[in-house]
Amino acid sequence: MTFDVPRADPLLLPALLADFEAANYTIDGVAELLGESGYAALNREQFGAALLSTERSESALATLIRFFLLARPVSIEKLEAALPRLGVVGLGSLGLAETVELAETAGTECRVLADLRPYAFQDEQGEVRLWVCSDLAAHQSPGVLRRDHVLGIGGASLSLAQATIRKPMRRALDLGCGCGIQTLHLLRHAEHVTATDISERALGFTRFNLLLNAAALGLDAENLNARVELRLGSLLQPVAGEEFDLVVSNPPFVITPRHPDEAASEQFTYRDGGLPGDELVSSLIQGLPRVLAEAGSAQLLGNWEIPRSAASWQQRLEPWFADDLDYWLIQREQLSPEQYAETWLQDASQGREPEGYASVYREYLLDFEARQIASIGFGMLWLRRSVSAGSSSRLRRMEGIDHPIEQPIGPALAASIERHDWLSASTAEDLDAAKLLVAEDVTEERHQRPGAEHPGVILLRQGAGLRRTTLLSTELAGFVSACDGTLSVGQIIAALEALLGRGLELREEIRQLILDGFLIPDQPS
Repeated sequence: MTFDVPRADPLLLPALLADFEAANYTIDGVAELLGESGYAALNREQFGAALLSTERSESALATLIRFFLLARPVSIEKLEAALPRLGVVGLGSLGLAETVELAETAGTECRVLADLRPYAFQDEQGEVRLWVCSDLAAHQSPGVLRRDHVLGIGGASLSLAQATIRKPMRRALDLGCGCGIQTLHLLRHAEHVTATDISERALGFTRFNLLLNAAALGLDAENLNARVELRLGSLLQPVAGEEFDLVVSNPPFVITPRHPDEAASEQFTYRDGGLPGDELVSSLIQGLPRVLAEAGSAQLLGNWEIPRSAASWQQRLEPWFADDLDYWLIQREQLSPEQYAETWLQDASQGREPEGYASVYREYLLDFEARQIASIGFGMLWLRRSVSAGSSSRLRRMEGIDHPIEQPIGPALAASIERHDWLSASTAEDLDAAKLLVAEDVTEERHQRPGAEHPGVILLRQGAGLRRTTLLSTELAGFVSACDGTLSVGQIIAALEALLGRGLELREEIRQLILDGFLIPDQPS
């Protein structure tokens, strides 16, 4: 049997959900049965501990974990017991399983055709419990992934969901929706969501997941278009001429060797946009302003090439951003061409074809060599149609942060942007009149040589958000220590100048500490 996409039968989906609920096939239920270390191993795509745990249990939950998460065959009898309302026939009708005759025992067993797992997230309205369907991943199935593979919940999709700044809005766009993870999140705070993809299979999975979770998302299963619309097409083409308050995208940004005569069927559609180098990400960034409403924003993930000739990776990317854009780019990692090739060859399990692996590995390296690429960056981007009249007050920032950060990071990014907007609207007199507080997560470190009278190094560290560390001068450390919301910026600087007997130029450093979240305006307005 060749699996295409699951079939969203409205008569069968309620029975499937009822069986999942009855078996406690939820994030919490799976974690409890597998135990903390076994669940952590499963999330690392290591099945050993989970297999052992499910072998020791006769529960319906163990059967569902073994079947849907571990992709192991299960007897019809056990699956019928685990899904008493839907049954094996119903599971097959949804396109999620097939029965296979066993010649050696003259029996039959069921084999899963798609990954179907519990998913949950917390937002301002409370916890949302969902189930998400996608193609079986590389660690669940033999051979190389199919070229039209539809990716499930993974590190990249979770990173984007956790980074997205969420607030009530009218229209949102999920560009390159895959199985619909971002759309599921967007529906919690957007009145209407448009989801696009170049893959018909991806849209099929998204539709299944929307109907499966319609009740949890407050959707009318008989009138999905009232709140969400699915469109087929490449990048911004399906929404040309329209505007959105928010665009999110986990696009097919992987840099893959190109061939003059290659067909689209040779590309992995979930990751490969079919353009040379990093042209897909650069063209998307340059095109996004055309679909952003006034003050609308976009958040996406991407890869970018860093040539040997570039003075810095930031210099390489600056031409991508229009003059009327606010932008903030955070590079999370930087790989050599060899590391990059190995990462993506492993991602598609191309190592299971040794001869092909060696050939494509060589093509990757030659492709990067042809453009004199020293390394490849990966990170997240935030863009906004500028709300500022002058270029000097726009947010334009590129930085590398490769250490662990707080998740979800979206609220911290939103707070930083709000502080930037406050600073941009504030005059020098406004800043001097402001009263500041040290953020609750900030601590101070002082280092000095044994016997020294004064510290040689003073550091501020954040325990939350982007978890930055910044170096302070003695004068700036004195300023920060006085920020308890009692005195204004101008008063504290005047007191320090009187104490030291000289003028201080601290205001630009103070502005940076505010922007980075070390200092918080007591009542910004």
